[in-house]
Amino acid sequence: MIVRKAAWLIAPLAGGIVLMLLVPMLLTVVVAFTQYDGLSPARFVGLDQFRALQADPLFHIALSNSLKVAAAGVPLRIALALLLALLMHRARARRAQAAIFLPMAVPDIAWAILWLWIANPLFGPLAWLLSAAGLRADVWLTDPAWARTLIVLITLFLIGEVFIVLHAARAEIPERYYDVAAVEGAGAFTQFRRITLPLLLPALMFLAARDFALSLQTSFTPALIVTKGGPQYGTLFLPLYAYQTGFEYLRFGLAAAQTLVMLGMTLAMMALQWWALRRWRGLA
Repeated sequence: MIVRKAAWLIAPLAGGIVLMLLVPMLLTVVVAFTQYDGLSPARFVGLDQFRALQADPLFHIALSNSLKVAAAGVPLRIALALLLALLMHRARARRAQAAIFLPMAVPDIAWAILWLWIANPLFGPLAWLLSAAGLRADVWLTDPAWARTLIVLITLFLIGEVFIVLHAARAEIPERYYDVAAVEGAGAFTQFRRITLPLLLPALMFLAARDFALSLQTSFTPALIVTKGGPQYGTLFLPLYAYQTGFEYLRFGLAAAQTLVMLGMTLAMMALQWWALRRWRGLA
């Protein structure tokens, strides 16, 4: 009886996962091996779409840009969230915690439009700061590296969920560990290095893998609204390129192949995380 009630409670969530995740994923896999423009019947082409990706210079640019932004943004977001979680552990500042999570509650399009004003080269706040530093106010519109830096800055504030997980994980560490360390003369940095960091390592690894996969999504809207993929393809990322390929050029098979590449990157990161956690548990 209890199992049946539990099944009824889980059914809506399970149904939503199947309809919203598994079915589209399977359809994407099928479409990736076809040539389909949404107007004529799909034609099976085997691995031709993946061969086209291998020979496509824009795909390699988009892949490189995605990896660069992830390599810069993920460590920064994890480090910032960890710092705030440790600072807020004893402060119990509820309003500050709510402010940290607030950007996650703002719709992506509204967040991107806000940054479109902030990054405006004529009257935006960033233009004033760059001018005060002796730099060109439109540097992120003319230099690809600066444009990617802008995308990292935009996504740097989206740390609400990471902060909550790390804040909860820090609260689970018994305070007696720190009391014993303090009695033995360990300073704050030693306590962090010997107690906090090792005990938070599984959560940090999980969040790093999650944030890597999420960075492929969070970079889409800012690149579409704020930088339009430029300058010089400097902010052309995999999700934006897949969107353009599918919905602007109607090459749905090629767009599906690009999506499978992103899925493969996510699965590879999950496998690396699983291997690292198993190795860490074996050494612990």
